[in-house]
Amino acid sequence: MSSKAFSQILSQLGQQAHYVLDPSISKSDYVALDLSITNEALKTVDVSSSETLGAYINTHIKEHKGQVAYGGYLETRNIYSRSTFFNADNLDTERNIHLGLDLWIAADTPIYAPLEAEVHSFQNNTNFGDYGPTILLKHNVRDVEFYTLYGHLSLASIQNLKVGQQFKQGEQLATLGDANVNGDYPPHLHFQIIKDLQGHKGDYPGVCSRQDLEFYKENCSDPGLVLGL
Repeated sequence: MSSKAFSQILSQLGQQAHYVLDPSISKSDYVALDLSITNEALKTVDVSSSETLGAYINTHIKEHKGQVAYGGYLETRNIYSRSTFFNADNLDTERNIHLGLDLWIAADTPIYAPLEAEVHSFQNNTNFGDYGPTILLKHNVRDVEFYTLYGHLSLASIQNLKVGQQFKQGEQLATLGDANVNGDYPPHLHFQIIKDLQGHKGDYPGVCSRQDLEFYKENCSDPGLVLGL
């Protein structure tokens, strides 16, 4: 299936009620957040500190009278430069382009399955700057199989989970972790859509390099399409 046809299916899903956070949170309470290298306001923020970055994000939410900050799909960021996990020798191979949608909200916030799903895999990805506890779900919509990834969860989210476990649409899947377990970030959900997992289990790249961008744009569609954001 072409990327365009797949995106059309996701867009049609987004016209209905699909959510990963509490559905009582109005879309008007979702505040767009820019963490790209072009955001001049970040030049005075120590983005390598989860505490300082978290304060910046929380202030942004309050100033816009929202409950959740969201954004980041295909955003080029410098917040990954603090970790050797993402760094490379040159700009073409450095991984700094974000492939998911981030939803910034407090730790312990419940996360829900946006679609009927089966647990494909899960694990705790403990590299500095990585996802921490991570869940991958498998979906089948109109005979099209694809996957969603949930990163930066709490440890409790994966303790009693089983591969093959079924989740109904809207059923609680997990809770968010804090900086102690989530790769050292302010609490947030990394939500990503993946067509082909390429053999990965419990993990999939959520950040890519400039030279690999075209492939990942095809394989990882905009998650905002499903959520209607």
